[in-house]
Amino acid sequence: MYKEIKEKAEFCLGCKNKPCHSGCPLGNNTMEFIQYVKNEKYKEAYDTLCNTTVLPAICGRICPHDKQCEGSCIRRIKTHPVLIGDIEAFVGDMAIKEKWSIPIESKVLENRKVAVVGSGPAGLTAAAFLAKNGCDITIYEKRNSLGGLLEHGIPEFRLERKVVDKSIEKILDLGVKAVTNYKLNIDELEAKYDAILLAMGANVSSKMNIEGENLKGVYGANELLENKEFPDFRDKKVAVIGGGNVAIDASRTIKKLGAKKVSIIYRRAEEQMPAEKKEIEAAKNDGIEFLLQNNILRIIGKDKVEKAECVKTELVKKENEDRLSPVNVEGSNYFIDVDYVIMAVGSKVDVDTVNKLNVKTNKYGNVEVDERNMTSKDKIFASGDLIGIKATVAWAARSGRDAAYSIINYLKDKNN
Repeated sequence: MYKEIKEKAEFCLGCKNKPCHSGCPLGNNTMEFIQYVKNEKYKEAYDTLCNTTVLPAICGRICPHDKQCEGSCIRRIKTHPVLIGDIEAFVGDMAIKEKWSIPIESKVLENRKVAVVGSGPAGLTAAAFLAKNGCDITIYEKRNSLGGLLEHGIPEFRLERKVVDKSIEKILDLGVKAVTNYKLNIDELEAKYDAILLAMGANVSSKMNIEGENLKGVYGANELLENKEFPDFRDKKVAVIGGGNVAIDASRTIKKLGAKKVSIIYRRAEEQMPAEKKEIEAAKNDGIEFLLQNNILRIIGKDKVEKAECVKTELVKKENEDRLSPVNVEGSNYFIDVDYVIMAVGSKVDVDTVNKLNVKTNKYGNVEVDERNMTSKDKIFASGDLIGIKATVAWAARSGRDAAYSIINYLKDKNN
């Protein structure tokens, strides 16, 4: 493994303009940590990563690297990119194995107490960076274990639970406390803490608002993956609507649960799918059918799902739009027999939870924040999917880190 990783690191040219750095949502110093790996200085590589991230073992595995750091690598022009994700995961795994601690930055805020609500990538990252600067941190989580979508959304076959648990353990080792099975009471937290960060995510499946969507047998992919309460898919035909990683995760999970046939229906072409390429290939290897440039019009059935009406689409360039838009092809309608339909067309915040916060929201239902990540209420901040950032682990973690530094500056101002 050491030899293989060093060979992958040696493939890096060490570009002066660091395009991979620009492609990383977290702004990891890719050149520096890879240089350390080249020189077999793995602890220094880990410390470098810890300047910007506390989830290297996770991000190295599940980030859409081809759309981020590796997608910006100059090497890919003639051959293939440096496999940055593999190198990062290796360093993260070494840190777990060798029990390296996340470095402390400062203790200037050691008398300040901050509550972090939610323990997904945004909440965990924020908690770590706040703790690295001396804050007394408590994470509040509605479930019985920490991790958010890392623990309750991404399937085990794509992200092992022990990697998540060990990564969280490193954050808790900073002195971070955790309260699980917590029912949110914002007034209680406001009275107890100097600042509060809301990072509950947005994991309610969006709907298409089509006929038959309320029939028995129609499920949201987010809820299925999060709650792990699946109907009996054995020998059934299942249609999954969407083209992101959630659609891929749901499809592969359902196939592994014994479904006879699983079809992903996506309005655009494969190269436009938001899902990572390697996940698409993995789904194909699992026997998932891809109905690309197809759209679902309605779901048909008396008491439960029986059929779906679909239509072919063509991609057209619309005025003032860069991305090709799918347009239904007139007269191309057809029907497929299905037992279940799974919606994976996006997610939104839990409206009931957000309404209890008494903070301003935008037209999409996301919590509004200013340039400091502060909500409409003093000392209450928000980050991650809750405020509508791009729905990837790295972008959520970046949002959590940004919010942490905003809280740090806010608390420093309070001290003066």
